[in-house]
Amino acid sequence: MRLLAIETSCDETSAAVIADGRTLSMVVSSQIETHAEYGGVVPELATREHLKNLQPVVQQALGKANTSPDQLDAIAATRGPGLPPALMIGWKAAQAMAYSLERPLIGVNHVQAHLYSPWFVGDPPQSSWDLFESNISLIASGGH
Repeated sequence: MRLLAIETSCDETSAAVIADGRTLSMVVSSQIETHAEYGGVVPELATREHLKNLQPVVQQALGKANTSPDQLDAIAATRGPGLPPALMIGWKAAQAMAYSLERPLIGVNHVQAHLYSPWFVGDPPQSSWDLFESNISLIASGGH
């Protein structure tokens, strides 16, 4: 299975192509410098940056993976939690892509996805059940 994954829950625009548990490409566009002068993430600004960055990031991820959109079996995107307007950009783009390609759309819970991080090793990260050790996870989320 070949999957395009899109992440826009806060201030990074990211896309990856994954095939059978292997990361073929991962592209991240950071907004750290954009928000630095404000002392934190400005949701409206983050949303506008996602609008500007998402298409080039997805195109780069597909290009690095030597994958055309019609080779994708599914599209995944962060559904929440996160900044609602930022999430909407990635989710709506993923919806449109899945609809136009007639592929399934998979919603990903951002916080639950962090719980799977012990299974990913290397750069780019690959899933590795063989190297997995027992762990305890605690998720504390939010900048309130």
